[in-house]
Amino acid sequence: MRIAINGLGRIGRTMLRQILTSHPDIVVSHINDIADPVTLAYLMQYDSVFGPWPGEVTLSDGALHIAGRIIPLSRHADLTALDLTGCDLVLECTGHADTRDVATRGLTAGARRVLISGPSEAAEITIVLGANDVELRDESIVSNASCTTNALAPLLAALDARHGIKTGHMTTIHCYTGSQPMVDTPRGDPARSRAGAVSMVPTTTSATKLIDRILPHLAGRVTGAAVRVPSISVSAIDLTCTLHNPPADAVKALQTIADASPYIGTTNQPLVSIDLRARPESLILALPETIPNGPQLRLFGWYDNEWGFSARMIDMARRMT
Repeated sequence: MRIAINGLGRIGRTMLRQILTSHPDIVVSHINDIADPVTLAYLMQYDSVFGPWPGEVTLSDGALHIAGRIIPLSRHADLTALDLTGCDLVLECTGHADTRDVATRGLTAGARRVLISGPSEAAEITIVLGANDVELRDESIVSNASCTTNALAPLLAALDARHGIKTGHMTTIHCYTGSQPMVDTPRGDPARSRAGAVSMVPTTTSATKLIDRILPHLAGRVTGAAVRVPSISVSAIDLTCTLHNPPADAVKALQTIADASPYIGTTNQPLVSIDLRARPESLILALPETIPNGPQLRLFGWYDNEWGFSARMIDMARRMT
């Protein structure tokens, strides 16, 4: 499989790390990013979350040299300036593919398909593995939704199939991201204008809207909110559901759900967020945090919002090609 990466930011670099270490059959035929190539190579070499790359990362003749591979590197704002003929898939990771014009540029450049690393109204379909991936056909432009949606949707789908969900509310306890300022800076949302690394910030999440799209039979039944917290890596979901058929043994029921899904893991240990760094699952249920209360069930799960989501991007790339 030949892929190109457009946007070597947090998700682009995390995917590249996974491809280079665990997917020898995937050929990265091109990387495009508007940033300075010297800085891109430096950020591949040194990473504040996942640590330094175990080897040398260099630039030579317009290419990135890493892990024995030579990957052409370009710096175009418009992907149509490239010739991507023969490329099976563009991993669109710029965060700007929210219009049809931008989303189709990889196709215009010659690639067969485009996978967008986030919500996008320009996508032909939004797919979450383990939730609605049976709907994936031969669409040319696919959205991989969001990290929180990937954590939540497979769990909701399994819970509803086995026990029936009447209503639910999810709060994601989310680490701060590049969309937040390091110091107080005016933004559209006053709370999101505050320094992200020193306060807990109540805000919204796109996951609620996406769940209605991905699992339309649950539309309007599951609400959601977010609290951004001063942690650089690993997020969590806190979900409370009212079930039609509550299980007699909630922990056993959740373990059964996890055993049946390649995207949901579990832990019986009293872990904290840093312990889940670089876990590839979409969600890791913390079984000791399970609280049954009649028809109501409280669940808590961890997810590495960069590493796990990037793993699903690669899985989805394989499905699409």
